[in-house]
Order: sequence, then structure tokens, then C-alpha cells
Amino acid sequence: MILYRFLSEEDTSAFCHKVTDALNKGWALYGSPTQTWDHGAGVMRCGQAVTKEVEGTYTPDTRLGEH
Repeated sequence: MILYRFLSEEDTSAFCHKVTDALNKGWALYGSPTQTWDHGAGVMRCGQAVTKEVEGTYTPDTRLGEH
């Protein structure tokens, strides 16, 4: 099965670390990163989709963070 996650975080090094951690766990970048202004918090937010192919069958109970 192919898993999909969308990682997001404030535009700080924490976002880069989150994506780097996913890449080192076998996830692959999917598409381009995105960035937007969060008016409520007054900060820039970044996002990046990642995918990973693993064995098994997807169900809504699949815990993406465990892969």
C-alpha cells in the first residue's frame, strides 16, 4: 500500500527537522512544498506532502506515524 502524509509546521528549523526525520524513515517527497501566512497565529507555516510504500492493506485505522 502507499501511505500519504502532509507535514506542516511553523516556518522554522522545526519544519525542516520534521521533513528530514520523515525522509530518513523512508518517506519520499511528494510534490512541492507550500507556505502560507497563518493570520490567527501571526506566523508563516510550511507544508510538505510525503508518501511511503509499505506492505499491508490500508484501513482508516492505519497509524501513519508508525511507518
